[in-house]
Amino acid sequence: QVQLVESGGGLVHPGGSLGLSCAGSGSIGRVNGMSWYRQAPGKQRELVAVITSGSTTNYADSVKGRFTISGDTAKNTVYLQMNSLKPEDTAVYYCNAYLYMAMVGRRDYWGQGTQVTVSS
Repeated sequence: QVQLVESGGGLVHPGGSLGLSCAGSGSIGRVNGMSWYRQAPGKQRELVAVITSGSTTNYADSVKGRFTISGDTAKNTVYLQMNSLKPEDTAVYYCNAYLYMAMVGRRDYWGQGTQVTVSS
């Protein structure tokens, strides 16, 4: 069974840093990109950052300059370095891998989520 497994969440003070890791287990194979999403209580899941198979990266405006996504999509690994954390960054963070398949369209794989809490 294909799985994405996240690690690295936890509690951090405002202004602190935290790193998240995600690795695929099973046979996802080559994907078009990997992403980090987050979902805060009472809010919709939102895209935080994405890295494509061509190593292009994009970020939500709210995290630009503070978060850095990196990884190797061919190996189904992705990381998120989060600096200058704010209380509003508190959320469950989900790892995502996606690929576009002929006749099927986009297929997504998700991790189970890891809690990040920014609080003094």
